[in-house]
Amino acid sequence: MTTSTATTLANVVASPPSGRPKAVVFDHHEYAASVILRGRPVPWDNATAYAAFFAQAQGLLRPDVALLDLDRLYGHLQTGNTRLETAMAARSRTGFALRTLLGDEDLNRAVLDFVTVFAKTARQPVVLRIPSPMRWLMATHRFSGADDSSGLDADNAENASMYVSDWLRAFAGLPVAGLLLDNRTPAGASRGVHVPLEAYTPIANLAGNYRWTLGQLDDDRARLHGNAAVGAYIPAGFWLESDVELPAGDFYLGEIPGAASPEGVLARLETLG
Repeated sequence: MTTSTATTLANVVASPPSGRPKAVVFDHHEYAASVILRGRPVPWDNATAYAAFFAQAQGLLRPDVALLDLDRLYGHLQTGNTRLETAMAARSRTGFALRTLLGDEDLNRAVLDFVTVFAKTARQPVVLRIPSPMRWLMATHRFSGADDSSGLDADNAENASMYVSDWLRAFAGLPVAGLLLDNRTPAGASRGVHVPLEAYTPIANLAGNYRWTLGQLDDDRARLHGNAAVGAYIPAGFWLESDVELPAGDFYLGEIPGAASPEGVLARLETLG
């Protein structure tokens, strides 16, 4: 099955809808939770309420895409799910826990319902962010009984990409402009083996069939598959101090800290164009 969307992430990078000189992709979750929700819980259990909360933040910040982090959604849905955790730990085989997670029908139904509401109500091109297969494999490897993930290699990650590719087919009918694989090393975690984007052939093939722009977020930069554009990360300090400069890049990605002030954020947005 081949689907298409009117706008791809590659199109956005080439010609930012916001009119800025360079496209910006914002992860404003922490900032929006602080400024808009003011201590109230994020409405993960109500997709319509979440979409309204997200749209309010988008209106304030005017990014070029609507970035939905599915790792956060999964984190919420997995919390306290002992049935799922037991199933993930049923075998010690490498990759079994991840395959079980991505194959859980109840969880998949909840995720698809949530993403469907988000994608059909977003006013900007939708970009999904998920852990890279290697990062997702490392995060679930503890269910195999292993003490750490140091034994995982590129072959394991490539195998995991097949599970991820099969899971992604559920989103085929939705207006998705891009898919970003988050391969950045979490704070305090071991970096592990670096797996290049090109190794994830099953995901690249699927993204190509669906006309999704595929990219990977590495520790130093963001890359798009089959595209020379390089994404630079906006430093967290940029939102907190007026003298922090932007790095060189063809487009920008930034996580706005919850501690940033609305006045400071608006002032710094002006420097982005």
